[in-house]
Amino acid sequence: MSARTTFTLVTGGGLAAYGAHVAFGFGGQGSEGFFQDWLYNALVLSAALSCLVRGIVSRAERARWLSLGGGLLCLFGGELYYTLHLSHLADPPYPSLADGLYLAFYPAGYTALVLFAPRASRQLRACLWLDGLVSALGVAALTAALLLQPIVASTGGDRLDVATTLAYPLGDVTLLVFVVGLLALSAWKPSRSWTLIAAGLATMAVADGIFLWQSANGTYAEGQALDALWPAAALLLGHAAWQPSAHEATRLEGWRLLAMPALFALMPVGLLVYGNLEPMNTPALVLAAAALVVAVVRMAYTFSNTLRVTAEATAAALTDSLTGLGNRRALLAELDAELTDAPTSDSAVLVLLDLDGFKDYNDTFGHPAGDALLVRLGGRLDQAVAGCGSAYRLGGDEFCALIRLDPDRVGDDVDRVVAALHQRGEGFQVSSSHGTVTMPAEARDSARALQLADQRLYAQKGVRRRQATTQQVRDVLLQMVTERTPALRDHIDDVALLARGVGRRLGLRAHELHEVVRAAELHDIGKMAIPDAILAKPGPLDAAEWEFMRQHTIVGERMLTVAPALAGVARLVRWSHERVDGGGYPDRLVGNEIPLGARIVAVCDAFNAMTSERPYRHAVPADEAVAELLRHSGTQFDAEVIAAFQAELADRSRERSTIPLAARFDSRALSVSAN
Repeated sequence: MSARTTFTLVTGGGLAAYGAHVAFGFGGQGSEGFFQDWLYNALVLSAALSCLVRGIVSRAERARWLSLGGGLLCLFGGELYYTLHLSHLADPPYPSLADGLYLAFYPAGYTALVLFAPRASRQLRACLWLDGLVSALGVAALTAALLLQPIVASTGGDRLDVATTLAYPLGDVTLLVFVVGLLALSAWKPSRSWTLIAAGLATMAVADGIFLWQSANGTYAEGQALDALWPAAALLLGHAAWQPSAHEATRLEGWRLLAMPALFALMPVGLLVYGNLEPMNTPALVLAAAALVVAVVRMAYTFSNTLRVTAEATAAALTDSLTGLGNRRALLAELDAELTDAPTSDSAVLVLLDLDGFKDYNDTFGHPAGDALLVRLGGRLDQAVAGCGSAYRLGGDEFCALIRLDPDRVGDDVDRVVAALHQRGEGFQVSSSHGTVTMPAEARDSARALQLADQRLYAQKGVRRRQATTQQVRDVLLQMVTERTPALRDHIDDVALLARGVGRRLGLRAHELHEVVRAAELHDIGKMAIPDAILAKPGPLDAAEWEFMRQHTIVGERMLTVAPALAGVARLVRWSHERVDGGGYPDRLVGNEIPLGARIVAVCDAFNAMTSERPYRHAVPADEAVAELLRHSGTQFDAEVIAAFQAELADRSRERSTIPLAARFDSRALSVSAN
């Protein structure tokens, strides 16, 4: 049999015997001294020793149990002094040493209660403290209403008598306040040990209250059932010492959080209602009113806390947890608001973006690094739209920006947004494809706007994939050309650079410009099939050689069509030597039958050929080459293309003319700073 079981059986049997004696006269009159003096005191002493032993063996909880055991030991000392000395006096003094020992239990009990408070109480919500205060004030008001009036009325004698008499009810009220307050701090879900402690202290306070009330009314008689409450209260404390410690964290949930404080708050309400009907002492009324004030504060706190939690939940529902940007739900709400309030004219631009190369980055560096990259790119996107719009992450590697339309800078804003989602490092490159929608001209509801932006995004993504493939094939072919004819590479680069500028001036779209530049780079790829004797012949070519030379565009087309991504480029290469008057080759196309890209390549190629050294002639100056182009405008070359070419060449000339001036200025600045 364990010590715990032995203690329970022995003390339980002793308490049952004592209760039977005081309630039913068990043992007869001859056993009065045994039950009232020795068994009673033994039960209180066993409870005190139980707490003291727990304090000695439990290092972590030593202070609380030694404090509670010390308080019970004081109670035992008072009872022992009364048994051995005061009970034999015809007129025992009041107050006496016994009263001092009885009252010493209260500070020891308060100290233990503070030490028994939940360790996490500092981190608990303020609502628990307010609940405890409401409950404690309610109990204090009820106790004051029931006990204070008759006790004060029966008090007489000198000040020490009055102070001693009032000390008991005040001590008990404070004890109940501590018990109820700490029950609230445990969220009304105390551990088994704390439940026994609270029950013991509450039983002791109730017993004292009944005793004081009966004493004030002159109805108390020793040896009645009430006397069993004091040893019962002490034993509850003693049994608590045998319970395991509770380490569960306080969880703020369940009906108790509302029901228990509401029940205690009804006490002051009832007292104030009763106070309007019958006289009641002032302390009880003040305590009841204070309890209601705190209950109102608790209600206000709960309301504000509910608003805060609702705001936090709303923000969380509209925020991407990784990047802190708005999520899809936030975007839809913003789009609906924008389109609802939108004027008839365009007011906003939706930019949908999807990262290119992010999957490879994730696979190479791992998901944590991928998440970190998303956070960095999200922050850069947020900075890019600051002052002109809002940024969102829709999930995965998909982002979005809603930009307020400013006709003077919307292009720059979109470019800045796209550039924000670009990062290059060792072994990786992440960029983005995007689709834009102008609202409300192109879409008058959020679903249509997102659908249209998504279509354009993936159309661009397809173009970018094809361009990437084109770029790889282009690099291989250009390297082949360079290996065979190194001098031809400079000609290729110059023609491509001129073609890019002319194409931009003629308003070509991005994919059209891309094809024109590739055609300019690869327009002579077919010459790899032409013998060097013909290519490097110092004199004019004969008819057979010219016929052979004219095949290079057809050969170039055949070489490029092997790569499906270069099909558009292959057609431009085939027709890069056609003339607008129909005198070109290989198909003798006329005017607009020749694609604009091929007409651009023809002008740029002719100019570069005239201004470059060739085996059969010397280079001519640029102005003479332009004059030659103009002489053949409308016959060999397209007049509109020549005009755009002249404008591009003029801008390039101005740029080249400013470079020496800038260099001279910088050198002078360096010279001045050096001196």
